[in-house]
Amino acid sequence: MSDLLLPLAIVVPILAATLPLLFGPRYDRIGWPIAAITTVSLVGIAASIARIVFVEGPPTEYGIVHELGGWQRPYGIELVADELSASLVVLVALVAAGTLVFSRVAGPRGNAFYSGYLLLTGGLMGISLTGDLFNLFVFLEIVGLTTYALVAADRSGASAYASIKYLLVGTVGASLYLVGVGYTFLATGSLNMIDLQATIATVGYGDPLIRAGYALIVVGLSLKIAVFPLHVWQPDAYQRAPDAVTTVIAALVSTSAAYALLRITYTVFTVEFLAANDGITNAMLLAAGVSILVGSVLAAMQSDLKRLFAYSSVAQFGMIVAAIALANETALLGGIIHLLGHGLLKFGLFLAVGLLAYGYGVRRVADLASLARRAPYLSGAFVVLGLALVGIPPSIGLLGKWYIALGAVEAAGGGDLAALGIAAVMLVSTLFTLAYVARIIEQLYFAGADPGPGDAGSTASAADGPTGPGTLAQPDGGRTEQRDVPTGAFVVLVVVALIAVGLGFAGFAAADLFGPFLGRMI
Repeated sequence: MSDLLLPLAIVVPILAATLPLLFGPRYDRIGWPIAAITTVSLVGIAASIARIVFVEGPPTEYGIVHELGGWQRPYGIELVADELSASLVVLVALVAAGTLVFSRVAGPRGNAFYSGYLLLTGGLMGISLTGDLFNLFVFLEIVGLTTYALVAADRSGASAYASIKYLLVGTVGASLYLVGVGYTFLATGSLNMIDLQATIATVGYGDPLIRAGYALIVVGLSLKIAVFPLHVWQPDAYQRAPDAVTTVIAALVSTSAAYALLRITYTVFTVEFLAANDGITNAMLLAAGVSILVGSVLAAMQSDLKRLFAYSSVAQFGMIVAAIALANETALLGGIIHLLGHGLLKFGLFLAVGLLAYGYGVRRVADLASLARRAPYLSGAFVVLGLALVGIPPSIGLLGKWYIALGAVEAAGGGDLAALGIAAVMLVSTLFTLAYVARIIEQLYFAGADPGPGDAGSTASAADGPTGPGTLAQPDGGRTEQRDVPTGAFVVLVVVALIAVGLGFAGFAAADLFGPFLGRMI
């Protein structure tokens, strides 16, 4: 039965998370094989779910539906996979598997880490598939708690501080979300997303409890998404976490929270609620516009690569929130594409940063000076992903931004001047993104001097040329040991870069794939 795939996608990684701890006392290195087998299985499960939704056609109008325990809505708990959730499930599975390839070499290691990693993956799958507001809170907390632990996985003081900051902010966000769900439940008596859609329409879109519930949910999820000025946890968490952890949380954690906001807005409260509450939508557009602009400016000011791309995420998620608030089909399509595309791009960019740090000791933009001469292929993949983030065609970055901006122009044509402001700040943001990506390209290809005779031949990686240990000069005059870039992780990076470019040609295909979902929502 196809619906059994949904609980399997959640249960398999959560149960597997117990195995490294169970067998750890006897087998010190059992964690990675268990995690690898589990994530490969998840890729297969995700592919099967996507095949049913996109190719064979889902069995119900809402997609694949699994009723836990056979209890029907509104009393039972449902798992649902439609076009949007199936796409996120595929992204989660692929990123989880790809990150493991890198973590095997770069760390962190240990059975406890792999247990946490699998639990995080199960929580992300739960967010993607749940059809119940309270269970969405449960999975958000699973993701949050495991992320706090993984950020501090290297046990340094800086990562512990970043984890505690993330914990405090994340707890506030979860609490606000839960209070918002409570208000909604008081007004409707239901927690099932599909049932709530009809019940809220009956109660009335202007009901104070309904409006307060949605506002609190938006603020709570905005803390987890890292919308300015609620972003304070993100730069430290991304910078201080181990590189493999940053790769997965940058690609998936805020992405899953943004997905939750999109899902709740359109499946539960609906576009009619947004139309009836201009004050809420205008506030969302204002917050999104500020996040887009300030995030871009702050990113352009950074010298640390991980902080640079962290602030970039603040801007990019602002675009997704704007797409949600614009409430028209074009903008929503752009928001969906950008949600998935940004997750893919940040996975690739942080993987590239991690490989540069592992192989060459690079942490800052200045450290990139003339590195393309030593690592041409790694640098090339990094640049391709950076240009895709700018939105240089053809790329998935352009596709999402284009539809969001076009949706904003359409809304402005209907008299919504705030939407015109979104289109303007998106243009400004793109220019700032081009500025800091151009700075990276300049450092890679045009800055610095040729390597001296003592360095020539000793700074190549396994992916870019001859192998062998050596040393690499640092801007502060020190030296760090040169290590081979792991071939498996490099191959993953190249594949991600190629996919990011290839998906840039998929505009009409994306409209067709998500057409049924958009038809139900708008």
